Amino acid sequence: MEVILKQDVKGTGKAGQIVKVSDGYARNKLIPGGLAIEATPTNKKAFEREKAKAAEKLAQERAAAEEFKGRLEDKMVIVKTKVGENGRLFGAITSMDIANAIKEQTGEDVDKRKIVLNKPIKDTGVETIEIKLFQDVNAKVVIKIEGE
Repeated sequence: MEVILKQDVKGTGKAGQIVKVSDGYARNKLIPGGLAIEATPTNKKAFEREKAKAAEKLAQERAAAEEFKGRLEDKMVIVKTKVGENGRLFGAITSMDIANAIKEQTGEDVDKRKIVLNKPIKDTGVETIEIKLFQDVNAKVVIKIEGE
């Protein structure tokens, strides 16, 4: 029997694949468990439509991420914080501090979980950080840390 997998099934295939499995496995495990549907011509057409719609949505999200990247990379974001001797900070600059500074200065919302800090920022100066906007769309933003 041919089935269209709705989810990844270990040892059988990945979501979206049309695979041939034994009738018993399909009727007793995959279909009742909501892991697959029978690959009838109607279901195949519906699945292809859903796949095309998902691909279109993915392309739109990628385009939006590319545009957002263009808006972010032109800016230098200034983060002000308290400093001690020799330009050392009290504590460290966190991704939340950076996200708040970007929001305040550019008006753009950036999720703090998407900001990649390779090491804690504990000194004043200029740093380049990376923000993951989409699967393979990353923006490099220049951050200037100044003391108050």
